[in-house]
Amino acid sequence: MGLSDDAVEARAQGWRALAALHARIEDGLERALQQEHQLSVSEYSVLDVLARQDGWHMRMNQLSRAVVLSQSATTRLVTRLEDRGLLQRYLCADDRRGIYTEVTAEGHKLLDAARPTHDRVLDEALTEAAKLPEQAPLVRALESLTTPAS
Repeated sequence: MGLSDDAVEARAQGWRALAALHARIEDGLERALQQEHQLSVSEYSVLDVLARQDGWHMRMNQLSRAVVLSQSATTRLVTRLEDRGLLQRYLCADDRRGIYTEVTAEGHKLLDAARPTHDRVLDEALTEAAKLPEQAPLVRALESLTTPAS
């Protein structure tokens, strides 16, 4: 049984609202991170994902899934960050075909400086989006993910 025309249109409107919210957030983050820290959103995401591993290192294919980039785009991005001294790659000791990636001390330093900017811009974008009737339900849904259950 298929969806009614109204349900299809509601789903399409929901998707457009989600895409607009994503674009609003990404645009604000891109501008602020570039201006204040010379980082793209993708570069920040890679550093952030890797830094949150707490001693566990990621293979390139795991990293590409985590940051939602193709493997080739992830490899190019990691190479740029490695050239800047923010990441390092090394061969897996038990599988010479595997390459791990981790954040360097310099990468942690930059990430620590950029995180407040990221969090501020994200909060500002969500606060503004919550004022828009088409995006407010999405903001509430995001907030419900971060609010502990009572």
